[in-house]
Amino acid sequence: MADRSALITGITGQDGSYLAELLVEKGYRVFGLVRRLSTPNLSNLAAIVDRVTLLDGDLIDQSSLNQAVLRADPQEVYNLGAQSFVMASFSQPALTGEITGLGTLRLLEAVKAHAPTARVYQASSSEMFGHVEREPQDESTPFHPRSPYGVAKVYSYWAAINYREAYSLYVANGILFNHESPRRGLEFVTRKITDGVARIRAGRATRITLGNLDARRDWGYAPDYVDFMWRTLQHSRPDDFVGATGTAHSVREFAEAAFRAAGIRDWERYVRTDPALHRPAEVYNLRGDPSKAARELGWRASTSFEELVRLMVEADLERYHIDPKGAPAPGR
Repeated sequence: MADRSALITGITGQDGSYLAELLVEKGYRVFGLVRRLSTPNLSNLAAIVDRVTLLDGDLIDQSSLNQAVLRADPQEVYNLGAQSFVMASFSQPALTGEITGLGTLRLLEAVKAHAPTARVYQASSSEMFGHVEREPQDESTPFHPRSPYGVAKVYSYWAAINYREAYSLYVANGILFNHESPRRGLEFVTRKITDGVARIRAGRATRITLGNLDARRDWGYAPDYVDFMWRTLQHSRPDDFVGATGTAHSVREFAEAAFRAAGIRDWERYVRTDPALHRPAEVYNLRGDPSKAARELGWRASTSFEELVRLMVEADLERYHIDPKGAPAPGR
């Protein structure tokens, strides 16, 4: 596939960096959209930064998107860029709408004008389901978003379908449920837990403060899910697919598993809850049905919940110079 090029928005994030690695391995020429910052954070791309081409651009700036599409001349476009932290979307709803919602529309306009034969992957989200009345959720489940982020993702989802139907563009939605990794941002609850556990094990902290311990999510491993993205664009026709493990676990279960992976007993001694960390409108139970993706894309999540938690905890322990295989710290 050496003659194929791909453009990735959000390339410096968790998903974007894993996807870039996958595409580089497959022989793609990879271009990534990067916002101009005084100190760009390219740490997630450290292993391949010299094998990708980074382009200045922003999802709120149409001209930069036009130029990025012209420069990359892509056969595939992956729109992973977003303001993706749900809690922040409540305090920055307009910004979230501009980036996560209208940003998709701007990118579709750029593709329509300058690369109309490119295949586009739109990163949709299980947060679109929000307040669910049945589970598991699949491609036919109604949307009832419970955050500005979820609302913006619903806008993007329908924009993708509209451009597919109105302009015959190849645009596919991947409705991905939660997927995590050691590259997950520290503001997300899973990484907050695994980093907190590592800090406790290192003697740098004595507790973790969390919000709703009863919220349940379908958690998978991010590298499994970028393979899903790629497979979505290899499908013979543009379509919409749910990517999920099919099982759900509570935040409480995630915390318990993380402390166990670090060799710390009596995890509840180290966790406190703060109602201020609850969302204004909570989403309680998300569990996806990936059977369509399995049937039509040949995709299945291959990393178990316990393995995912262990991978994240071990990576954070190593960040604090603790041997994950070593004996538990005294008193733990």
